[in-house]
Amino acid sequence: MFQVHYGANLPAGDLAKRYGFLNHIGGGMLLRTPKNLTFSIESSLLFGNQFKSEFDSVFSHLTDSQGNITDINGDIAVVMTYARGFYANACLGKYIPLSAKKKASHLHLQVGAGYLQHRFRIETNSQVIPQIETNYRKGYDRFTTGINTSQFIGYAFLPEEGFYQFFAGFYAQQGYTYNRRTINFDQPDVPVSKDLRLDLQFGIRLGWYIPFYKAEPRDYYFE
Repeated sequence: MFQVHYGANLPAGDLAKRYGFLNHIGGGMLLRTPKNLTFSIESSLLFGNQFKSEFDSVFSHLTDSQGNITDINGDIAVVMTYARGFYANACLGKYIPLSAKKKASHLHLQVGAGYLQHRFRIETNSQVIPQIETNYRKGYDRFTTGINTSQFIGYAFLPEEGFYQFFAGFYAQQGYTYNRRTINFDQPDVPVSKDLRLDLQFGIRLGWYIPFYKAEPRDYYFE
């Protein structure tokens, strides 16, 4: 089965020092065995626009006495900032039928592991601000990568035929990551931490399955 999903997540641990609410949107492929085991690969984009204390003063050294940043022409600039990220996991799970009468209803348990990255995205549209253009943005983005583990528990509706198959439940992710930049331009005298980070996320996930069925062999008789 192909799957597409959306997740609404709240950060915790070290990730909560950087970002607020995060969206997940992505998809994957899932194989269901006759014994209701599931093997899948999935990936999601992470995005949001809520920031926490770590970014409160990231551009303070670029602002004037009025708190504005000016572009190359001396005009007040509009600087937009976003949280961006990505993860890809391989997962193992199991469908547990909830009722002998309602064979389409299942409890889905799943665990996974894979790769996680996130960063701080800066956009200035058509304005040019030399201090934060092109490669200079890497000095502010707090690019972070590492491995992650994940868990999902939820309801799956899986009729034997048709395309009305969906799932919903609770999702958790634990990222074991490191800062990958060697310097932060807003804090040039502060060494970038190389300590292991614990980037946690908790939330809900909703999705839709697009199934592909294996054809059953047929017997033909000729007179």
